[in-house]
Amino acid sequence: GAGPEPPSPLPGRLAPSEAGGRRTAVRRRRRPPRWWEAVAAFREQVFAVDAPLHSPPGPGAPPAGEALRLVPSETLREALQGGGREAGGPSAEEVLGAAGLLRESLLPGALAQYINCLELVNKRLPCGLAQIGVCFHSVPESEQYDRNLSRIGERTTSSLVWFSSARTTGQWLDYWLRQRLQWWRKFAIGPSNFSSSDFQDEEGRRGFNLYYGFPWGKEAIETLTNLGDTELLQMYPGNRSKLLGRDGRKNVIPHVLSVSGNLDRGALAYLFDSLQLVENPLMKKKNSQRKVLKLHPCLAPIKVALDVGKGPTTELRQVCQGLFNELSENRISVWPGYLETMQISLEQLYTKYDEMSVLFTILITDATLESGVVQLRSRDTTMKEMMHISRLKDFLTKYVTSAKNT
Repeated sequence: GAGPEPPSPLPGRLAPSEAGGRRTAVRRRRRPPRWWEAVAAFREQVFAVDAPLHSPPGPGAPPAGEALRLVPSETLREALQGGGREAGGPSAEEVLGAAGLLRESLLPGALAQYINCLELVNKRLPCGLAQIGVCFHSVPESEQYDRNLSRIGERTTSSLVWFSSARTTGQWLDYWLRQRLQWWRKFAIGPSNFSSSDFQDEEGRRGFNLYYGFPWGKEAIETLTNLGDTELLQMYPGNRSKLLGRDGRKNVIPHVLSVSGNLDRGALAYLFDSLQLVENPLMKKKNSQRKVLKLHPCLAPIKVALDVGKGPTTELRQVCQGLFNELSENRISVWPGYLETMQISLEQLYTKYDEMSVLFTILITDATLESGVVQLRSRDTTMKEMMHISRLKDFLTKYVTSAKNT
């Protein structure tokens, strides 16, 4: 139930090659796989980008005072104190103007790879570039701890930059709006909390915001904008012929559709959506409730917790270790509760795992040593059933796969 791999990165400076091995694998594991599945619906036309966190100032770079820049503190101190100018060095303005820019959006990094992308699809439109990465922003004054000091914040951002002909870009905007809203709702307990509204920016360009209704109000989690060809032409001044892609029999400069998501806020939305207070069947008191984080099975980071019950500890842990290895090899994430040294009651254990959103708790006892039978407890129903240990892998795989396809 792990789903397809993310699209392969473009070659060159863009990302480590497939032969890069471990670094590529680690980067892929960190990417939210469900998002990749959604944007890779057109697998032959969508390529992964791995643009750098910062870049040298180039064409279209904002003025020194309008961007987040990387400057060695000593260099800036000398320039501000006038030491650099006295020694014939650069002024503070020159130091800032030559400094590298921290990225505030994933869009420029994708646009910089457009020509490479065009070659990979034999210049046929549409095509797209996808990326997930950290972006930086100035923290608003209202959120500053010290008004005299400006702080820089960061957020994890998803980006799909879609290139299509001007005549079809409106249709693609509507398509990606439906697809993205459906995607957010698919994994939610309360899908109606996800909504959309259209807008026009100062330049009259059409777009949509996707919102989640938090207890304190709606906040945007994703923005889709039809950017036209302005940003692309600014990125490649004087190279119009290189930008031409094929739309049927015509060669056209594509329009750019940007789909940009705030994954930090999106993750927070799913946490609010899935946190529930339900009646606790283990407590005799009236109105007793338990907290359950009912994340969708595809989103729950840990599918199974392994713990030991009554019986010889050493032998039970050996069984747990073998089962842990088997499930992990089949890409089922496991919490090794059997390694805990602090003893707590089963009720406390289940409460802990419910709050961690663990789908199932497997209890290995002396009965397992005798007959191979384990106790399987469900997060959502709290029901316990006995199952032979040999059936666990197939059961869990089918459960997650079924949840993914619903």
